[in-house]
Amino acid sequence: MTGAIDLLLSVRGHQRVPSDTKEFHEATKRDALMRLKKDLDHLLETVEESRKCGVQKEMCGFEALYHRFLQEDGPSVEWDRIEKLPEGAVKDYSTIKSPQEGHIRDMLDKLVVVKLNGGLGTSMGCHGPKSVIPVRNDLTFLDLTVQQIEHLNKKYNANVPLVLMNSFNTDVDTEKVIRKYKGFQVHIYTFNQSCYPRISRDSLLPIAKDFDIENDIEAWYPPGHGDFYQSFQNSGLLRKFIEEGREYCFLSNIDNLGATVDIKILNRLIGDDRQGDKPIEFVMEVTDKTRADVKGGTLINYENKLRLLEIAQVPKEHVDDFKSVKTFKFFNTNNIWARLESIERVLNAKTMNMEIIVNNKTLDNGMRVIQLETAVGAAMKCFDGGIGINVPRSRFLPVKKTSDLLLVMSNLYSLKYGSLVMSPQRMFPTTPLVKLGDNHFSKVKEFLSRFANIPDLIELDHLTVSGDVTFGRGVSLRGTVIIIANHGDRIDIPAGAILENKIVSGNMRILDH
Repeated sequence: MTGAIDLLLSVRGHQRVPSDTKEFHEATKRDALMRLKKDLDHLLETVEESRKCGVQKEMCGFEALYHRFLQEDGPSVEWDRIEKLPEGAVKDYSTIKSPQEGHIRDMLDKLVVVKLNGGLGTSMGCHGPKSVIPVRNDLTFLDLTVQQIEHLNKKYNANVPLVLMNSFNTDVDTEKVIRKYKGFQVHIYTFNQSCYPRISRDSLLPIAKDFDIENDIEAWYPPGHGDFYQSFQNSGLLRKFIEEGREYCFLSNIDNLGATVDIKILNRLIGDDRQGDKPIEFVMEVTDKTRADVKGGTLINYENKLRLLEIAQVPKEHVDDFKSVKTFKFFNTNNIWARLESIERVLNAKTMNMEIIVNNKTLDNGMRVIQLETAVGAAMKCFDGGIGINVPRSRFLPVKKTSDLLLVMSNLYSLKYGSLVMSPQRMFPTTPLVKLGDNHFSKVKEFLSRFANIPDLIELDHLTVSGDVTFGRGVSLRGTVIIIANHGDRIDIPAGAILENKIVSGNMRILDH
């Protein structure tokens, strides 16, 4: 059976297979689907009665995703059929009008803010949800988000709710944390995204034996943020907000500190800058691509629809074309605005058809598994009247690594009502490119121990640090600075040092760059 499974997985990269192989391939798929249904039935027998209804809904979603995974042969995009973006498909942010002050409250009362809060902080050496890592003045991602929305609500006497999409990994801890916001002027709602069984790469069947998830957490996974739409509907919140008269949700990753509510974009959707009779159902915020963003998803025109193209969908021979800054000028920030009634219509019509991301993993015990995932922006093609908006780079400020943390903790930014604002002293609106060595800087605790305080980065263009390096108090880094301590060496940058266009090597020689 293993050979058949490997054939099934490898054939996705090709568009033609010999006919006898194809028949074998089809039989393998039919067999896999029948066996999956049996396995899911056995798993459902282990669910306690009170949870059965919700779990059955989730498993229906998983089965549909699995079925599509078996059916889809070859790449989901034929490269030669990608067309140029039509005129006006991507609006420039500078052309969008600001609303009149008196209309802002009414617009905000039609908005829901959703933050994707399913990730753990393990890659940065932290326990629990990533959203509770302190990022500035001892305030966490979640603290800053709540501050931003409370400020909006107070300033305009509005009632914008905050919705957190948790995963089974973050749900319990998040529920404990949000109790502290009880006195704040913001209603917080939570719901869980789906919990799907990981599949063995060898048998193409779930590795879970029962629904005791906590007891066998490695057997389960949250299936990417594309699961938002269905889980939002399953939670009952989608219908609730529609009935309240809310029209749009603004959705973003909780670790993107630039993803604040933008009144101008809201004005384009429901204010006096709205154009035409038909509503805009879907907005993807994109920003100019730089060489640092070559792997980010981009916006394309395909089969007369705007859609998201991710690097995973690109045939190998065209990866360099995909990475080209000239060919694809924008990349997706994952800040998305979607019309609530349109989400409900697409879900009810069962036309939500997002590309499947096949995520191969190897567990600690050596078992090879597959996770079937989807991306939230991939739903764009399922909506009518979708547009891109080319926003300033300041709306994309994700904190994925400690190198990002260095930037947001530094004097490059100040904090205003939970939002980070770039210092007016910075000559360029772009952020410096920072690369910190994995061995000594990747975990937050160790990263913090290497800085007596965060250096002055106002005039920094590029920083590379590798090896056992520490920084004294009041260090200033300007231009291009490269600090490399060789194995066994240690470099201590003294307090008050000013490094401008310097290379500092293992024996503490300081050279002009």
